[in-house]
Amino acid sequence: MKQVKQLLWVLGLALLSACTVGPDARRPEPPAIDQYTVKALPAKTVSSAFVFGVAQTFDPATPVRVDWWLTLGSPKLDQLIALALEKNPSLLAAQATLRQAQETYSARAGSTLYPQVGAGLADQRQQLNGAIQGQPDNTNLFSLYNASVGVTYNFDIFGGNRRVLEALASRADYQQFQLSGARLTLAANVATSAITQAKLAGQIQANEISLNAQEEQLILANHRLRLGQASDDDVLALQTEIEQTRAGIPVLRTRWEQTVHLLTVLVGQSPGQAGLPHFTLEDFTVPPTLPLVVPSELVRSRPDIQASEALMRATNAEYGAALSKMYPQLTLSANAGSLALTTGVLFGSGTLFWQVLGQLTQPLFNPGLPAESRAALAAFEASASNYQMVVLESLRNVADVLRALENDAHTLNAQSRANAAASSLLQSVQRQYAYGSASYLQLLIAQMQAQRTQFDLVAAQSQRLSDTIALYQAMGGGILNAKD
Repeated sequence: MKQVKQLLWVLGLALLSACTVGPDARRPEPPAIDQYTVKALPAKTVSSAFVFGVAQTFDPATPVRVDWWLTLGSPKLDQLIALALEKNPSLLAAQATLRQAQETYSARAGSTLYPQVGAGLADQRQQLNGAIQGQPDNTNLFSLYNASVGVTYNFDIFGGNRRVLEALASRADYQQFQLSGARLTLAANVATSAITQAKLAGQIQANEISLNAQEEQLILANHRLRLGQASDDDVLALQTEIEQTRAGIPVLRTRWEQTVHLLTVLVGQSPGQAGLPHFTLEDFTVPPTLPLVVPSELVRSRPDIQASEALMRATNAEYGAALSKMYPQLTLSANAGSLALTTGVLFGSGTLFWQVLGQLTQPLFNPGLPAESRAALAAFEASASNYQMVVLESLRNVADVLRALENDAHTLNAQSRANAAASSLLQSVQRQYAYGSASYLQLLIAQMQAQRTQFDLVAAQSQRLSDTIALYQAMGGGILNAKD
């Protein structure tokens, strides 16, 4: 017992003097800037009296909503995104990957943080040769029963196991942020695809309206040809314009149907299934107030930055784990049990036994261990540089979106006025052409302008909605408030 007490005293002293080798992870400093672009951002975008011409205000005090798509005012979109977040296979895979990382941490924690206890029960039937022991017969048959409990524990003196657990926990955090990023990307893809579908529907409608107007003009041109007021060339030119307009509609329908197929896949259905809603631009509204997370908070808001930081913590811990392998390892093993020839006396006072073993190992010559630690250090340095790049790309992403919001508002304002002017001009030229006071060339030019400006107007309207989605995505989509 004296030896056991001495061993326990040494182990206790070792625990008290235990340390964790390697540098502790430190959170990177946030960007020391207060704006995203050199040119100061206006307080709000320009406004106009046309559809989606509302001025949008940038407000740092407005939080980023987790359900940011509700600000677009489309119940059909809300239902579609809810379905996608529930059924999308890629998102389900990300959830399973997160659970795998969490369970891997729990498994390693259970095998390293706590003593390992095992029980054994053995029954052995044995016969000895009596002649070997100088006995006349060889009928020495007996049974040997053994019941024991063993305990093994590795004293993590230099923190190698703790560093491994720290790395596994950080990688679980990485998967958590990857899941948040996948949710944000999925919601943004569904919303953007819905707006693209609405844009294509608007352009198809504009083409069909233009085609109907051109066919009416063709009837009028044929009538004037019979009266000798138009030439064959005028009729042929109008027919050419009609067929070009007609040919553009199937191209737009193909793209529209592709967005339908994409949306069905995003919500976890096959393209052959029906029942999903179709969208027009009238289904959406532009939110008048937009959140603006300052750069110092952006690094705590975007899931890609948070994931990169988690990887940096993981590689830092793995570097510490590699260093710990070059230090002594202490393991304690203890066994207690009973050994008897019959079960009746098993666990009797004369059958009990115990054993305590302490083992200290120290690598003396292993050239691979220093190389392993240097490789782990290089991995940490790579992850730190990657983190810096992710932050810079995120800042650029926000700057691009903010400028797009400002400039596209100007584009929509100008395009709306151009479309109104082109529509008025076409109506005027059509009346003049009907009375013979305008040439066919004038009519053709007016029709082409009206069609082009209507196309551009639909595209400008949808772009304002897409810019809004892009800003919510760039701001991190409310990751700080998300419950995964």
